[in-house]
Amino acid sequence: MADNILEVRDLKKYFKTPRGQLHAVDGVSFSIQRGQTLGIVGESGCGKSTTGRCVLRLIEPTSGQVLFDGEDLLSLSSREMRRRRCDLQIIFQDPFSSLDPRNTVMQTIAEGVRMRGKYKTRAQVEGRVLELMETVGLAERLVNSYPHELDGGRRQRIGIARALAVEPKLIVCDEPVSALDVSIQAQILNLLKDLQRQLGLTYIFITHDLAVVNHISDEIMVMYLGQVVEKAPSEELFRAPSHPYTKALLSAIPIPKVGGERKRRILLKGEVSSPIEPGDECRFAKRCAYAGQVCREGCPGLRELSAGHVAACHKLGADGEMVP
Repeated sequence: MADNILEVRDLKKYFKTPRGQLHAVDGVSFSIQRGQTLGIVGESGCGKSTTGRCVLRLIEPTSGQVLFDGEDLLSLSSREMRRRRCDLQIIFQDPFSSLDPRNTVMQTIAEGVRMRGKYKTRAQVEGRVLELMETVGLAERLVNSYPHELDGGRRQRIGIARALAVEPKLIVCDEPVSALDVSIQAQILNLLKDLQRQLGLTYIFITHDLAVVNHISDEIMVMYLGQVVEKAPSEELFRAPSHPYTKALLSAIPIPKVGGERKRRILLKGEVSSPIEPGDECRFAKRCAYAGQVCREGCPGLRELSAGHVAACHKLGADGEMVP
């Protein structure tokens, strides 16, 4: 039996608007094995960041279950949830706005170290901060620096050290490299992978960059307008994507190639369905070249195509190919 550290069941998050309920996350279910990385991808507004924040209860879900080590986080009181906070951390997209500009590197990381409660004296706390700085690749000379004095890569290393300070088991990485220079992105991704190997961390890695998610993820979950449309092991998703939306996303990855035949780009046409009171039809139907009457009569559920590979599409055959 798989050792799942996290199981999310039928997670929903609706927001009230003047026009009705906005279905930001609508019936999302998944699990993650301990020490693995689940990548969540999709266009802006698909609900991937909201899903990650609902898992941590930074946003309170409308309904569903979030089982962390077998305990339903959504059933915990505020005091009980505070006890769990050290096991669950987040690395934010913008390393500048997520740091307090009034605190030095030492003060920022020390806050988490004190929260864990293992280090009592000032010397012990400062020693642990220096240890964490070394772990994430921050020079000791930066200990009294402020965020505005550092570049984006160093700021994100502070964010990572702050998350590690409470010794978490699961970290939600919410587009942690999208605001960074390409050369710095590779350094941060390699750091995250090294930390996972050393500390046995589990990641939810949220991004819109498929090349990045392929580099770091064991499994990839594709979302569209609040729902999961496909989920598979990373290698298989790139080798044999099944859902039309996944195929369109993969075709958009820029691949430098001199001469020879280039990969055909799939251009999506039609309007994006509204996430406000979306109705029963497939949410991708208005942009799908294969959509038929059945797609407009009901939203498809996820079904298994092969071991660990599921997709939600009425037009998928048993072999994973599209049927008329």
